[in-house]
Amino acid sequence: MGGQGGQPVPITGLEAVRGKRLIVGVTGGIAAYKTAMVVSRLAQAGAEVTVAMTDAATRFVTPLTFQALSARPVYTSAWEHVESKDPQHISLADKADAAIVAPCTMDCMAKLATGRTDDVVCLILSAVDRTKTPVLLAPSMNNVMWAQPSTRRNLKTLVEDGFRIIGPGEGWQACRHVGTGRMAEPEVILAAVAEAVGSGEGGRPELRGSRARN
Repeated sequence: MGGQGGQPVPITGLEAVRGKRLIVGVTGGIAAYKTAMVVSRLAQAGAEVTVAMTDAATRFVTPLTFQALSARPVYTSAWEHVESKDPQHISLADKADAAIVAPCTMDCMAKLATGRTDDVVCLILSAVDRTKTPVLLAPSMNNVMWAQPSTRRNLKTLVEDGFRIIGPGEGWQACRHVGTGRMAEPEVILAAVAEAVGSGEGGRPELRGSRARN
């Protein structure tokens, strides 16, 4: 991943993430395999990336994969406190320049919209001050799940609460459906992260991608 002498590789368009502390939350969707590329590219660009995974996410991609790509500990339980004595991970949230959840499942959207903190990803995000630190969500689910009234209500609440939504995209889905619900491609997520940390605008609510407005 490194360049000459172990230095981060310059990546056009990602200059803004160099030296930034980023949290990447991974929840239980097949699109988690795409998040490996997101973490790798951010790390190559010089960001300090800490990955947190729900239990369901570990069924799709192993924590070891993200540990290897980020060269940092991976949090898979609310009871882990690898880098501090703080079991609530408040210090991790306080230090973050931005947080990203990719994929963000229907279940995760519902938890964040209603303030539930029963997994490590939602627990960490609950301690992020979105008026200062942008939190980006990349939804990923079946097209019918995306169209459910409950998902639409949760989406509206999340935007009003200051979360930034990336996508989702439209196309072929692992369930053999074609429609809206695919997680945004890694390049789209990376561009959104770079813009978020480079703008210095904090948690301004914003929808990314026309599909999120439907």
